[in-house]
Amino acid sequence: METEKIFKTKTGFCHILPHKIILTRDGIIGNVTKVTVGNNISRILLIYGGLSTFLFYTAFNNYQNGQIVMTIVSGIIGLYMVYGIITSLNNTATPIIERSKIKEIKLKKAIFGLTRSRFEVLFEDNNKKIKKRLIMLPGSMMDGQNETKKAIKIMTEEKLLGE
Repeated sequence: METEKIFKTKTGFCHILPHKIILTRDGIIGNVTKVTVGNNISRILLIYGGLSTFLFYTAFNNYQNGQIVMTIVSGIIGLYMVYGIITSLNNTATPIIERSKIKEIKLKKAIFGLTRSRFEVLFEDNNKKIKKRLIMLPGSMMDGQNETKKAIKIMTEEKLLGE
């Protein structure tokens, strides 16, 4: 019988098994995520691409109308979104990760009130490419500090996260 350890994530639960990590979605947020993202982030990246195109178009129109401040604001936000797309190209939303294929797991701690804690799992997919899977932990409104401590304890006990 496989022993499993479970901790909460932003959209459900993370199950740590001896040979794999399984991420499940639960509740309203998890159901919305299933519909919008599925197991692929390409939809989200397309939406970001559309928004950044709109922002660049807005910046161009503002420039033609002599609104320099709005041109700069729209341009900077558009560039930031393009940067986000480029840095997210190797991300995946796969729900199952084989532990034998994990290269590294990093913990990114929360910035209170701005971001939430997350694990970044670097692993090799079936095509021998290195992919990154983010495991977002609950935010401050969902007892995020205690859940983060529990998740860190489990990941450390399972020798997935170095101290």
